[in-house]
This record gives sequence, structure tokens and C-alpha cells, in this order.
Amino acid sequence: MWKLADLALIAASLILYGLFSVRFVWVLMVSCLINYGISRLIVDNFLKKAEIIHVIGIIFNILLLGFFKYSNFFVSNIFTVIGKEIPELKIIMPVGISFYVFSQIAFITDIKREKENKVKKNEKLGDVDFIEYLIYITYFPKIVQGPIALPYEIIGQIRDTEKRALKAENFRRGIELFVIGLSKKVLLGDNLAKIADYGFKYTYYMDTLTGALVLISYAFQLYFDFSGYCDMAEGVSLMLGIELPQNFNSPYKAFSVRNLWQRWHMTLTRFFVRYVYIPLGGSRKGKLRTATNVLIIFILSGFWHGAGWTYICWGLVMGILVVWDDLGIMAVEGDIKKSYLLREKPLVVIPRMLGQILTFMMFLVSLIFFRSQDMTYALQYFKQLVIPTWPGFMYKTSAMLDISENYLLITAANMYAKQYTSILYLITWIILLVISVLVIRAKNAHEIVDEKRNSVGHVIFMVIIFIWSFISLSQVSTFIYFQF
Repeated sequence: MWKLADLALIAASLILYGLFSVRFVWVLMVSCLINYGISRLIVDNFLKKAEIIHVIGIIFNILLLGFFKYSNFFVSNIFTVIGKEIPELKIIMPVGISFYVFSQIAFITDIKREKENKVKKNEKLGDVDFIEYLIYITYFPKIVQGPIALPYEIIGQIRDTEKRALKAENFRRGIELFVIGLSKKVLLGDNLAKIADYGFKYTYYMDTLTGALVLISYAFQLYFDFSGYCDMAEGVSLMLGIELPQNFNSPYKAFSVRNLWQRWHMTLTRFFVRYVYIPLGGSRKGKLRTATNVLIIFILSGFWHGAGWTYICWGLVMGILVVWDDLGIMAVEGDIKKSYLLREKPLVVIPRMLGQILTFMMFLVSLIFFRSQDMTYALQYFKQLVIPTWPGFMYKTSAMLDISENYLLITAANMYAKQYTSILYLITWIILLVISVLVIRAKNAHEIVDEKRNSVGHVIFMVIIFIWSFISLSQVSTFIYFQF
């Protein structure tokens, strides 16, 4: 019975994934066949050969990801160096390839570690059949945008028939997570996206205050877009009886950049620590090597997010800030480690709230690299922020918020007091930002769902925000992390 359910789950996952493009399904299935074959070869061969097969598997996955995601980047940069131009290669990147390639790397690496007896009993994967492997890779709530689950986290649950049984509590938690995630994405993230897209498109026209507000709007858009997806994916998965690893835990409440990366895209950070940082030596080979390893994983993280120098710079900035945290020059109350890279005790200890503000500001500034079209636009954005200007671009930017919620007010203003229309758009923008701050500072989706509030008021609130979100789905809206 469960095998039929597994096959139905694989079929549903492939059909949903195929809605993006049937060609993407072929790439996915070929990569699954090759990686599963590699895992079988590792299991069936002696240790020395298993190591070689594992390296071949890693190279295959890196080349697969590199071909679809980085070919244009490398080719264009090579031709730029030799002084020639080349038209952009027409290579369409399959949706979610970064996520499922990393999952496959995790699988064959854990199989190899099992061969070396370096995994725990409950993490063993040597007897995984192809159906279980396909569910792990193609499972539709996570394939296009994560989380990057470890193999035993999914496969262990697939095998636990009691855990997978339909339960009312899982449905309650799943529905609430889904509704909260949908509302964050549609009501906040998508509306703020209109501001961010317009602002970063017209960077050269931006004045200082508008540039700062656009940057904050983008930071909030990114937050609600990604956390909204994570909540929705976890919610759908819970209804199916499978619990995905938490991928997002109120990162804008972080008190240091290191703490932020323990809260933002948690499974990506875990992947780089488990499969890159620790094999490079982690913190076991001296302070300089530790700092170097941190920089390496953050540069790789930046490059994973996108094939461009802006992403590499963003990763480098994040890495430098994490190393700064590790130096021990400044620390936050309640987060004083036993030792740092340079000092046994921090030189300066600041209040936790100040740490949260400084962390958000540093992350905010780094997003200029993350969102800008190229390095020229990024540097121009910095210039606009540093050199004070006031050409009045704020009203043009706020006019992008022509949303259904303010339709009646804007219509009335256009009819009877047109001079106030721009001010109403600006007020809408400010209200959105204030609401965003309140939502971010409040309890997150997991904390709300775990409270098990069954009051009539709570149920009515959930119904209202679901209907509101559903009505607001007036156009096709994609998630930011689809492009990664």
C-alpha cells in the first residue's frame, strides 16, 4: 500500500515540476539515475574505489550545475579578458537545479561516509531503494526552493508508516503554516516587490531618502517572500505526514551576522558547514585557516545564489562580517563565547537590541550587491546613499503601490482632490513598512502554530487572511529563490 502511495507522490511531484517545462523533468530524471547509480557503486565497492567513485559523482554534479547555471558567466568573463564579445548562450536553467544538485551531493557523500563508518546508526542509507531516493530528490514541497533536507531526514520519515499516517494535528499545523506563509508572500512580499523592482531599475534617478526606503522595502520583500515559501512548503508537507527541516527562524531578530546565518536559509548554511567547511578543516587547523574557511563557504554561498560578480561580492561581505564576529573585538550581551580568533574575551560588549540594529543595518547594506543588476548599478546605489540628494523621486516610486486595498481612496482622491493622490500612495508605502516591522518583530509562524490556539477569534482571523490573500492573487507571482 505504502509503495503505491510513494509512487503516487513521485508522480505528483514530477507532474508539478513538469508544469515549468518537460525538459526540466528529463534533466532531473537523468541526474537522479546517474547519482543513484553512483551511490550503488560506492556501496558495492571497496573503500579505495568508493573514494574515487565519490569524487567522480561530485564532479558530475558540479559540472551539471555549472553548465546550466554558470556557462554564460564563465564564457562572458573569459571573452571579456581576451577583449572579444560573444552573444549570450541560450541555456535555460532548470528550476530548482541548485537545490536538487546539493541534495544529490549530500546523498552520495553520506553514502561514502557510511562506507567509512562515519555516520550514526539512524542516518544509514546503504539500503535505500530507487523509489525512496526519488522521493527524497523530487519531493514537490522542497524541490524548487528548498529546504535542502539531509537524506535521512526525509527517507527516515518515508519508512515510518506510523508517522506518515494522516493526523488531525498535522493538518491543523499544516493549514495554519500555509495560510501564514501565503499571507506574508501575497499581502506583504508581493506589494513591496513593486517598490523594490522599480527602485533598483531606476537606480540612477534615485535620491538618498528614497534609496534608503527602497532598500528597506527590498529587505522586507526578500524576508516575506522566502519565509512565506518556507512556511507554505512546511505546511503542505505536514499535511502529507512529512516534516521538513526548519529553514527560516526570524533572522531579522539576529544579534550578530553569524547569528543571522544560523537563522536565514538554515539548511543551506548547514550544507556548507557539513560538506565544505568541516572537510576543509573547520576550526581545527588554526585561527588563520578557520577565518579562510569561513570566507570560502560564504563566497561559495554568494556564487550559489547567482552567477554574477554582485553575488560574489555579497558573499565576500557576509564572510568578512562573520569573521569580524569571530575576532572577538565586539560581542553582544548573552553571546560571549569562551574564546575568539584574536582574544579570549571581547573588547567591547554591547546591548542585545543594539546588536540587532547593527546586524540588520549591515545586512541591509550588503543587499545592494545582492539585488543590483551589475557592479556598476551597485556602486551607483552606494553613491546615491552616501551623497545626499533630493530630486523628489519618492512620489514616483510610491505610485507603484496601485493596489486593490487602496483603490477606493485613490479613486476618490483622483475625483475630488487629485493633489493628494501622491501623498496617499506615500502613506500606503509607509503603512506597509510599519506593518512589516510589526510582523517581523512579532512571533514567527512556528511560534504561532505551536501555541495551539483553538479560539473562535483565531480561526476567524486565519480565514480572513486566507480569503484576503486568495483575492489578492490577481496575477502570477513567482518566488525570488526560484531563480537560484
